[in-house]
Amino acid sequence: MPAVDKRASLLRISAAYVAAIAVAVAWLLWGPDSPWVWLDALVADVLATLVVFAFSRAYANSSFYDAYWSVAPPLLLLFWWVTGDPDVLRGSLVAAVVLLWAVRLTANWVYAFPGLHHEDWRYPLLREGAGRWGLLVDLLAIHLVPTLQVFLGMLPVYVVTRSGRDVGWLDVAALVVGLFAVGLELVADVQMHRFVRDRQPGQVMDRGLWGWSRHPNYFGEFSFWLSLALFGVAASPGDAWWLFAGAAAMLAMFLGASIPMMEQRSLERRPGYQDVVDRVPRFVLRPPRRPAAQPVA
Repeated sequence: MPAVDKRASLLRISAAYVAAIAVAVAWLLWGPDSPWVWLDALVADVLATLVVFAFSRAYANSSFYDAYWSVAPPLLLLFWWVTGDPDVLRGSLVAAVVLLWAVRLTANWVYAFPGLHHEDWRYPLLREGAGRWGLLVDLLAIHLVPTLQVFLGMLPVYVVTRSGRDVGWLDVAALVVGLFAVGLELVADVQMHRFVRDRQPGQVMDRGLWGWSRHPNYFGEFSFWLSLALFGVAASPGDAWWLFAGAAAMLAMFLGASIPMMEQRSLERRPGYQDVVDRVPRFVLRPPRRPAAQPVA
């Protein structure tokens, strides 16, 4: 599409989200009620996603969806809190972690987003690889599946809003993990932005946190969803058997799809990235491996 400046692009995306949220709220207020509040929220979430998808198609740019990942969770939390009766302290701790995460991630997206002339490079790759099924892949893989993953990751918060169980040591552990996750992602983002600003052609990132993990941002993101699962277990220990499903789905996506796609692209565009792969751990933060000693001639 023709170049659209950043301000105008953000206004259009904001309008799409206002329309999406209005449709979701209308469903919750006037749509048929189900026996389960979580199901009502899921239907509203999917309807909002379909509105965003309509804007994506109208502007031929699926990056309309990108910020929805971090916009939807605080709204789900608010709806579940209003319709539930959580322990106020635990609910406040969860809300603090979710809001800090959402503000950081959304702000980072706004900072890095150049405008609607740009689209995440993975989206055309997925659509073109699907051939005549490109529209379906756009709807499912780029819009609906991420919405369902985020919703699954948020279900521990739903459990929290339905429990009056007293706060305990596991809540403290969950809070520490959540704050660690947000702080890790923030530092990783700042370091990457500075690198991109100053890098030389062909230079690869292996500084700071990026020297201890090739994807510290993804490790931080997984840690955030893990913290929500821990809050859920603290609120309802009997549900521990399923409360980690959302975090597990995020981990599978990062390790099975997001990281392989990004690493393949980096290897194709920057030959020096192979050295980073050889030295720097893939996901979990830990010290890099020493370069192999060169044989003496």
